[in-house]
Amino acid sequence: MDEQKNNPNEQDEQPKLDQHDAPAGKYIRLKPFVFIMLIFVLILSTTGITMFALTFGDEKVVDVGAPERREFQKLYQAYDELKAGYYADINQETLVNGAINGMIDSLGDPYSDYMNQEEAAQFHENISSSFQGIGAEIQERNGYISVVSPIKNSPAEKAGILTNDKIMAVDGESIQGMGASEAVLLIRGEKGTSVTLTIQRGELTEPMEITIVRDEIPIETVYADMLEEKVAHIQITSFSENTYDELLSAISEMEEAGMKALVLDVRQNPGGLLTSAIDISNLFIEDGMPLFQTKEKGKDADIYVATNGTKVKVPVSLLIDGGSASASEILAAAMSESAGIKLVGLNTFGKGTVQTANELTDGSNMKFTTAKWLTPEGNWIHEKGIAPDVKVEYPSYTQLPYLDASLQMKNGVLSDQVKSAEEMLTAIGIDPGKIDGLFDNQTETAVKQVQKEAKLEETGILTGETTYALMDRLRLKIEKEDPQLLKAKNLILEELAK
Repeated sequence: MDEQKNNPNEQDEQPKLDQHDAPAGKYIRLKPFVFIMLIFVLILSTTGITMFALTFGDEKVVDVGAPERREFQKLYQAYDELKAGYYADINQETLVNGAINGMIDSLGDPYSDYMNQEEAAQFHENISSSFQGIGAEIQERNGYISVVSPIKNSPAEKAGILTNDKIMAVDGESIQGMGASEAVLLIRGEKGTSVTLTIQRGELTEPMEITIVRDEIPIETVYADMLEEKVAHIQITSFSENTYDELLSAISEMEEAGMKALVLDVRQNPGGLLTSAIDISNLFIEDGMPLFQTKEKGKDADIYVATNGTKVKVPVSLLIDGGSASASEILAAAMSESAGIKLVGLNTFGKGTVQTANELTDGSNMKFTTAKWLTPEGNWIHEKGIAPDVKVEYPSYTQLPYLDASLQMKNGVLSDQVKSAEEMLTAIGIDPGKIDGLFDNQTETAVKQVQKEAKLEETGILTGETTYALMDRLRLKIEKEDPQLLKAKNLILEELAK
């Protein structure tokens, strides 16, 4: 609002009436100066009475400002007593942030979170072109930080982090009870630095430590390759700002290569931007058909429908698994219910809510759930997920725990890590002998074979580069012998053959 400027000559412009101009016995018009002084005296008198009433009288005599909200009286009392009586100095900002955090935590919603300025900056970075860290989507669930899914080709994926791994500690510091935003600040860091995560995989296994070297995590979200018989395989790893454009480019590339069918893949895709999910869903759904619904408290559902535009014309199937969450599930539900596209793989994660991030005046941010989202047919998949049309399990060896490359496993050692190594050796076709956790002569011979094929010194000791070579062999096998992808491909070929 512009300030009103006082005119220095304003008083001179007022009409004046001197005493000698006034008839006897008539009222006299006061000069402006005298009138202003009287008003000033009146204001001072009123202020004095008010101050007297506030100081010595009933405190209800004067009611100024907005009425106090009674629901906050206990909060104010707690704040004042802490400020006055706590034995050490208190940071006011920390206290206020803690109060807001407490309110949001009391909702019991793992998707609602308060972020201070630093955490809010990290949040905005998530949907930018890149960030530095380990590359894993996490969430707080039941007091623990759990991995939703590692980002494809990220340090987290290469180190063996899996969906549903619980992160118990970061660099030896327990993070139990932390929110996801707090945990992210500890896990992320500059490229080239390392972080050690203490991972709990399953309820019965012992926690293990995984050291990961942070890197630049590019938000490249679409990967395409052509399979046999001109069936394209396009994987979407997250729904970010540029994902739709990346997908259009990948589809064009595959069309130029002669694509006859498409297997779209959102396994291990934790979601992302709703707008991206809408744009991508629109590629596969006919104009006017529903994509999904949103339902806010006390309101009728809003139905989002497909619009005109670019459409994929070839037969499609969609790969899903337990790491497919949020926007991935919106896409899966739309493709299944509005286009009859077959879903292959495993049950999805089950996130059926929509969050809005509201920036506060100091740059901090409250991200909280504002609506449910429903499938085109009105189903709420929250904490249930979406079941595939064709269920295909992962091979058991894909769930093996990470091997700690800093350990030396050699003849005579008995441990769970040795047992996992024996299972890995078996999976890649090298016989380690009996799988019992005991590193014996046969295990040593198997390790020497790995070292020979990897052109490493044949010591028979599983450590360092040998451990990484073994895990790389297993990863290549998983990628090559992907039973879910093969099933999805065969379904498409059957459809083409009809």
